[in-house]
Amino acid sequence: MVKILIMQDQETEEITNFINEDVWETMNEFLNIGLHLGEGQNSINITIGLLLLLITAFILTNFALKSVKRFYTKKMDGDDKLKFNSIFKFIKYLVYLLVILFTLRAGGVDITLLITASAALFVGLGLALQGLFQDIIGGIFIITDKSVQVGDIVESEGKVGKVLEIKLRTTRAITRDDRVIIIPNHKFMSDIVYNYTQNSNVTREEIKVGVSYGSDIQLVTAILLSCLIEEKDVLKNPEPFVLFDDFGDSALLFSLHFYITDSFKALRIRSRIRYTIVSKFREENIQIPFPQRDIHINN
Repeated sequence: MVKILIMQDQETEEITNFINEDVWETMNEFLNIGLHLGEGQNSINITIGLLLLLITAFILTNFALKSVKRFYTKKMDGDDKLKFNSIFKFIKYLVYLLVILFTLRAGGVDITLLITASAALFVGLGLALQGLFQDIIGGIFIITDKSVQVGDIVESEGKVGKVLEIKLRTTRAITRDDRVIIIPNHKFMSDIVYNYTQNSNVTREEIKVGVSYGSDIQLVTAILLSCLIEEKDVLKNPEPFVLFDDFGDSALLFSLHFYITDSFKALRIRSRIRYTIVSKFREENIQIPFPQRDIHINN
């Protein structure tokens, strides 16, 4: 009876080993299904097993990157989080590229052959995407050195806008007429860009006006100062001031200088001040002259 049981156990073990070997062979055959490019040492095998390995590596990498991102951004403010996300996107693409290369290497693919075979393609892409790389590098510098931040008032190519979002390749800003402009980040490195609020939110604005010769310049100065003081958006400290600039061809030239905290509204503030100037000049019979020329005719 014992001998019969031992024989049955041996037969069961042999059957199990046979089934396991058969399953493994079937799985190996399935995993090796794919494309086989080239011959000999230069062959490249793209199989189901390699694709499954790549998918697994992508899933694990994605989980790891999300964990790292969550760890670093949980204590960041909104603006700092946006900047970190912009840089992290570039790092994420680089990590994915490295994961692909190492996974192919682990799967038995000679990546040096791939790199050599696609060298010309990489050179062509590098030349075609030169502007893109410049924008990405510019975005990294902007985010790291904080030369431009969200909420800053900047002027680029004659357009003034408030920065809404800084991305890795472009910066989005809204203009005074509520239009969104998209500025490539390399502009901040290669062109002259004015940042009105780099030092602080306070900016100095200017209005020029001319009055006719013969006007009481002390009265004109007092009226212009009162127009600045009455404007609610003009700061009292630093104090506004008026300068007598020059003797023009047709007028005495004055300039009004004042400080505001929101340069994005400067156009409306200057407009309101000009309305007040015209109204008070009319009350005091002070004229803003047209351009004039004296013509002398010799007979």
